Amino acid sequence: MSQIEFLTPLLLFILPFFFLFFFIKTCLTCNSSNKEPRSYPVLGSILTLLANRERINQWVVELLHQHTPHANGTIILHLSMGLRQVITTNPANVEHILKTQFYLYPKGDFFRHTLSDFLGNGIFNVDGENWRFQRQLFSHEFNTKSLRKFVKTVVGNELSDCLLPLLSQAAAENTVFDLQDILQRFAFDNICKIAFGFDPECLSPSFPQPKSEFAEAFEEATRLSSERFTSMFTLIWKLKRALNIGSERRLRLAISQVREFATKIIEEKKQEHKGKDLLSRILNSGHLDEGFVTDTVISFMLAGRDTTSAALTWFFWLVSCNSHVEEEILKEIMDKPKNLFDYDEVKDMVYTHASLCESMRLYPPIPSDTKFAVSDDVLPDGTVVKKGMEVTYHPYAMGRMEVLWGKNWSEFWPERWLEREESMEKWRFVGRDPYTYPVFQAGPRVCLGKEMAFLQMKSIVAGVMREYQVVPAEMGFEPVFTSFLTSKMKGGFHVTIKKRSVGSGQ
Repeated sequence: MSQIEFLTPLLLFILPFFFLFFFIKTCLTCNSSNKEPRSYPVLGSILTLLANRERINQWVVELLHQHTPHANGTIILHLSMGLRQVITTNPANVEHILKTQFYLYPKGDFFRHTLSDFLGNGIFNVDGENWRFQRQLFSHEFNTKSLRKFVKTVVGNELSDCLLPLLSQAAAENTVFDLQDILQRFAFDNICKIAFGFDPECLSPSFPQPKSEFAEAFEEATRLSSERFTSMFTLIWKLKRALNIGSERRLRLAISQVREFATKIIEEKKQEHKGKDLLSRILNSGHLDEGFVTDTVISFMLAGRDTTSAALTWFFWLVSCNSHVEEEILKEIMDKPKNLFDYDEVKDMVYTHASLCESMRLYPPIPSDTKFAVSDDVLPDGTVVKKGMEVTYHPYAMGRMEVLWGKNWSEFWPERWLEREESMEKWRFVGRDPYTYPVFQAGPRVCLGKEMAFLQMKSIVAGVMREYQVVPAEMGFEPVFTSFLTSKMKGGFHVTIKKRSVGSGQ
């Protein structure tokens, strides 16, 4: 065999990898602020997406700001292998996806398969008849006064027994700590009590903060499941799972711990035949299938753990940067009873409610949501959707669209949600339609726990701000928004706590 005959097959094998390396190097070394998405044959824009994966939400906003003045708030990304993804901030499109043509846009197989090991067939991971059955069941449970009363008790006890004593110690000792971590612990204890009737005791009334094995395993399972979505190719994590190596091995162990613990709690609850928590209510309603019950409780724990804590982390940072907002909230809090743990007691806290809505406009707990079209369709703005396409509505980007929020969209301005009553003495809350502000989703899948989330957040805000001021540990701190399944403040939110002067509101 001649030398040329020998080298030709080798070159044919090596050249594709050489060109792939060249494209990756070109893309990754380009300025990441370049708003024009590069697209290559076969690869599409996957390399540009990879280059911006640490700032994907910010990058999407840049693309929309550059390309949507004449495109009605919608862009189309070219993915690998000829696939395309629609990303929209158009409220008419959002209503079409979430309500008008709801059954054309399910979560789809990709989402379900990615989270099936962790969430199984829980309500947040299913479509069709299975989803309808669970939705009907839980709609009844969440509208029950007894469960609302139980939530009120749980939040009140956790606030008075753990969070406020912890802040008191931090103020006395001038401790610097990560408020994001503390709020996550608070939320996890709360949701475990509400869902299981079990207290993992992640939040203690003093430092240091212990964490149970169950909480550690749940956090690990959540993080590693989320990382599957950031994998460049689905095949990579599936191969690791099949071989039981690396992150997939750790994920399997974490999920096993979570499910083993959940199964133990369920067996104990079956023997009790009583209880006010969600698990007891499900079992008492006759739904005894252990797999269904476990999937359900894990799903609600995931939803309740990170969403409220994420919203409050960004809220406290924004308030710390806007003294006039802090003053208005304090005025409202000081006019109310000291313990605000009831819907009737918090419903008139309209300025606080507006401030929370405004915070979530800029930093939504779930920054984007993707559906998969089951058939060809055309969105209201004329965008053509083909069967199997990803269609994403983007609350994070929607909160940054001038056409939706005006020229001052970048400002933290709760007054945009308010108007003065005729007497001019009180504010009146003026909400936006859920398709302009889909922070809690909208349509048939609108968040069941929305009102309970506001109850928890208002109670925490009132309880904390009445007595303490949250101060960023670093002057001029500018946090970075990042996200997996839910949003985070990258690196946490390190703060100190100052005790307010009695009677001064400061």
